[in-house]
Amino acid sequence: MTTKKKVLIIVENLPVPFDTRVWKEAASLQRNGYDVAVLCPRGKGYTQGHEVIDGVHIYRHPMPKDGNSPLGYLYEYGCALFWESLYAWWIYFRRGFHVIQGCNPPDDIFLVALPFKLLGVKYVFDHHDASPELYLAKYGRQKVFYKIQVWLEKMTYCFSDVVMVTNASYGDLAITRGGLAPEDVFVVRNGPDLETFKAVPPNPAVKYGKSYLVGYVGNMSIQDGVDILLDVAAHIKNLGRRDIHFTCVGGGPGLAGLQKLTQDKNLGEIVNFTGRVPDHELLEVLSTADVCVNPDKPCRMNDISTMIKIMEYMALSKPIVQFDSKEGRFSAKEASLYSDGENPVTDFANKILWLLEKPDERRKMGESGRRRVEGELAWEYSVQNLLAAYQRAFDKRAH
Repeated sequence: MTTKKKVLIIVENLPVPFDTRVWKEAASLQRNGYDVAVLCPRGKGYTQGHEVIDGVHIYRHPMPKDGNSPLGYLYEYGCALFWESLYAWWIYFRRGFHVIQGCNPPDDIFLVALPFKLLGVKYVFDHHDASPELYLAKYGRQKVFYKIQVWLEKMTYCFSDVVMVTNASYGDLAITRGGLAPEDVFVVRNGPDLETFKAVPPNPAVKYGKSYLVGYVGNMSIQDGVDILLDVAAHIKNLGRRDIHFTCVGGGPGLAGLQKLTQDKNLGEIVNFTGRVPDHELLEVLSTADVCVNPDKPCRMNDISTMIKIMEYMALSKPIVQFDSKEGRFSAKEASLYSDGENPVTDFANKILWLLEKPDERRKMGESGRRRVEGELAWEYSVQNLLAAYQRAFDKRAH
């Protein structure tokens, strides 16, 4: 009798199933014959210590509030590491597992996996964010905490048996910076699941009485550029336009500061923040939006990273305005206008206004994006590489 292949996925950034990438991975593995457990933090709306969804066992550990400074992050990560280690051993003795998948950030989950590697457990690194670049985007310093990020990434690569990455740029990092063999690196893109991420009827109420709605969904942190979007909104308001509303969906450590900035700029009548909301509310906002935006500021981190929000906008046939970046352009192609970044506020605003005045262009761009997701970028196209990565890990275990 063949022993069922057992997997433990550890993610620190968000609770599951709220972390949609991790949930899609877990559910896909479960549907393809793996016995999957997920270990993640508790969070708003996800406070149960243990539940089973679609056969996936989800364990949630206590977690302090999000850090928003280097020392805050150090405390947050230290607490998470303690609980992850404790729970991992408990899960091992209770259920067993053959592979641990660690999902960054941060790049310290390999420390949880190390003692299990002595027992023959393989480690799969699921590379969501390039942590050294992410630190630079947030703080712009290459001092001790940056050097820690570089060291943690190096150690993560060193102890990984297989690496899964979200795009080719991250694949290059694993091979050139991490020293991994190309056959141990698998591109598993974070596309939307078209079975669940579907457009809903527009709701005029979410336009707050305005003619047009500009939508944003994503995290609220320094590198995400929502402060730039507020400057764009202020610029458009100063042009005399009172017919455009901006809605920002999502949470994160920068949310409170952005809400205060909105009031300081006297933008309360044209900008609102929903915080984290259920999927049906997110879909209602985006389905109603006339234009969707990705204001991620130009930097190395954003140039090499793939943002799921881009594919989500495309899945809903929405035209996009974003700053020009390597991976952003690869994802969206003709579905987006690309701001040059030299005059970030003015150029970004002008591109939004240009699109709002051209409904036919919006429709054509939206249709182009939808076709690209349907034909190449949807989650279904990533499952084969996900399964190949796991097959590689289990082949190594057999040897």
